[in-house]
Amino acid sequence: MIRILVRLLIALLSNAVGLIVAAAVLDGMTLNATGFVVAVAVYTVVFALLQPFLISVLRRSPAPVLGGVALIATLASLIVTTLVTDGLEISGIGTWIAATLVVWLASVIAALVLPYLGLKKFLDERRR
Repeated sequence: MIRILVRLLIALLSNAVGLIVAAAVLDGMTLNATGFVVAVAVYTVVFALLQPFLISVLRRSPAPVLGGVALIATLASLIVTTLVTDGLEISGIGTWIAATLVVWLASVIAALVLPYLGLKKFLDERRR
């Protein structure tokens, strides 16, 4: 149960980092401070549900298509988040494309780095 909660926490934090970085570097993307938590939660839930679904649907597709599943899930999650929350706004097709790439990349980097900034140590101590 603890592992699931830690994975959820890492996903929430890495997606938050991805959205913050994208909003900081892209002029056509704004992240509302009051709706930030809801936007991160919605984005994370949609992404977590959509990525395994896309993998199962596209599993017989060529490798490059499967490689793009995370980007497709990122774009779809951004679309849903902008539609159902007031915390995220994206305008312009170029911004949508750039936001997809920046959120995906920043989230992946954060998901790789965050466990080594304290969570790994916490889990190791917890196991003892």
